[in-house]
Amino acid sequence: MIDRRQSVATLTRLDAALGRLCTGIEPVAPHNLLLAEALGSVAAEMPLRHGGWPSCDTAATDGWALRAADIVGASAYSPVPLPVAPAWVEVGSVLPAGCDCVIDAERIVRAGTMLHAVAEALPGEGVRRAGTDISDAAILAAGKRIGVRDLAMARTIGLTRLPVRRPRVHVLAIPAADGHDVTAPLIEALLRNEGVDVVMTGVAARDIRSIADAMRGVTSERQCDLLLSIGGTGAGHTDATVTALAESGVVIAHGLAQRPGRTAALARIGSVPAIALPGTPGDALAVWYTAVEPVLDRLTGYRSRETQRLPLTRKITSTVGLAELVALTRSEAGWTPLASGDISLEQWARADAWLCVPEQSEGYAAGTAIDARLFCDGVASV
Repeated sequence: MIDRRQSVATLTRLDAALGRLCTGIEPVAPHNLLLAEALGSVAAEMPLRHGGWPSCDTAATDGWALRAADIVGASAYSPVPLPVAPAWVEVGSVLPAGCDCVIDAERIVRAGTMLHAVAEALPGEGVRRAGTDISDAAILAAGKRIGVRDLAMARTIGLTRLPVRRPRVHVLAIPAADGHDVTAPLIEALLRNEGVDVVMTGVAARDIRSIADAMRGVTSERQCDLLLSIGGTGAGHTDATVTALAESGVVIAHGLAQRPGRTAALARIGSVPAIALPGTPGDALAVWYTAVEPVLDRLTGYRSRETQRLPLTRKITSTVGLAELVALTRSEAGWTPLASGDISLEQWARADAWLCVPEQSEGYAAGTAIDARLFCDGVASV
């Protein structure tokens, strides 16, 4: 266990610890989910569609279906008689054979017993061409988070299920020393927003045996793809999580060279990666962004998280040897640092994005354009 006064020199570099933890982690096997269950999950590979949607030309408006060549030159002053009455079609109807346009009702008038066109049309007018809604390709790229528009496309072409990669994540909530647990519900909500299967387990007590037994129980026979524990990672007299990790598996690092979140631990229990998050919400969020999200991205095959490049409105200073997180707010002028190093839950909540200043950097001057990571912990992507 680390001492609170532990020097930077004895902490494990974040990139090194994360590299060891992620070694050998592959995307989980895909399985097909009902559309109602797939929202927020990461899409797996899909077979190519052979033929776009709609599969044939259809009406894009309600009106008369005709052949444009039959009404060339038609006007109110020179109506063109129609020997054969045109077919009336409504939006979505398949165009009758030989027709290539759909015109509004008022452009056809009756004179005696015959219909006349009083306006001409262009081929394709009022028509939704085959393949214009959905192209002749996969409707969803692998590695994309599924949003409501993706579900609409799937329903349009008649799909009822989508292939997704959905890791099983087990969370052990160590009892909070003060009995007031904010962090476990926070992490659970973040996980559910990631579209993964989540199991929450409350550990009976803060002692080594209770925590170790819970860890071994959920990692036996590969019952999960990722194990998270919350709390008990510090140097307090009742902090036993890291000792329990060592008894259950192999601790890769305890004491990360990052702020906040220094007391976190990374480990392996058998083949299952395990991350012990601090119990403090602000520190747990920092470890979520720097360690948990990268592991989830590997397990799901998620392609990339959204960033935005803007100039800094103020300089950022950082301690060499520590990866320091910075909470940022966005304005027309650019990114403004809200807090760095020690970031409270309130500051995280007020921020629009975050930045990790690398261990080797002393920070950034005002005006430097930086790529900040946008938060995606609200409603699943549309």
